[in-house]
Amino acid sequence: MILVTGAAGFIGFHLARRLLREGETVTGMDNLNDYYDVSLKEARLRLLREFPRFSFHRIDLSDRAAMEGLFRSLPGSGETTVVHLAAQAGVRYSLVHPRAYTESNVSGFLNVLEGCRALRVRHLVFASSSSVYGGNTKMPFSVHDNVDHPVSLYAATKKANELMAHAYAVLFGIPSTGLRFFTVYGPWGRPDMALFLFTRAILNGKPVDLYNYGRMKRDFTYIDDIIEGVVRVMQRIPEGKASPEGSSPDPGTSFAPYRIFNIGNGTPVDLMEFLGTLERVLGRTAEKILLPIQPGDVEATFADVADLAGETGFRPRTPVEEGIGRFVDWYLSYYGDNAGKGGSPRPD
Repeated sequence: MILVTGAAGFIGFHLARRLLREGETVTGMDNLNDYYDVSLKEARLRLLREFPRFSFHRIDLSDRAAMEGLFRSLPGSGETTVVHLAAQAGVRYSLVHPRAYTESNVSGFLNVLEGCRALRVRHLVFASSSSVYGGNTKMPFSVHDNVDHPVSLYAATKKANELMAHAYAVLFGIPSTGLRFFTVYGPWGRPDMALFLFTRAILNGKPVDLYNYGRMKRDFTYIDDIIEGVVRVMQRIPEGKASPEGSSPDPGTSFAPYRIFNIGNGTPVDLMEFLGTLERVLGRTAEKILLPIQPGDVEATFADVADLAGETGFRPRTPVEEGIGRFVDWYLSYYGDNAGKGGSPRPD
């Protein structure tokens, strides 16, 4: 049995569908909030409900009683793996809605940890973020680097998740693995992310906002690579060491049954180059508005995935040109004739 929180979300949907296609039994959980288009989340769920081995619970992470009930309904004694992908996402949104992040990402994550403790789960795999690297300027970002200087509340809550999971691994022996995702994109993606925003704007003849005057680099990582990394990590249950480390512990490892991995493409791309590739795929030129960098943003991300490759034998490798092409194919199929008319989903 596998519990996937955030099953109606971008990554959660893709993971649940992959697992179901492989014959796994999956319980999905999501609160279907309106941070972005709920109809997109419902469309993802409809596809998952086609699998007889899928069940779904509409629950908010911060609802302690409901979360306790959910975990009580699952098989215990090491028979359940939990992949926790539900969270309040978005760096800029955290500037104006800070409590949504503490309620979901901190209090909600505590409910997940307590459920894992009571259930004695086989493995907890949870989503962190490349945002935790914050003010780091050493590239590429390594899990062995210090990440104590977040530049957004969202990043701070993700760092808090890592610390909380480590504490539960130490205290209660919960095998836990955190995954720092780097700028995930692809079919069924989030409407608040760059590729979706750019595509919608170009097709509707509207300008594209480029922050930091377009001088940004991102380690864009295609969704199938993210899912392959998650699936492989699920099978690599961390084991603790006999005793704590010395006076300078390595941030990337632990004496507890706990690990952290980056999942990124390892090839950062200039934002202007990314946009240019999209323009070529669409056959249209974007009108560009150059704007200052926004609070909480960083100029560049770049993942060191050596630990992931060493542990699982896998490195993300989908080229941006291929990934953008697949996204555009999905976008045009999903929105149909409405793709250039505001982006309403086409009728079923």
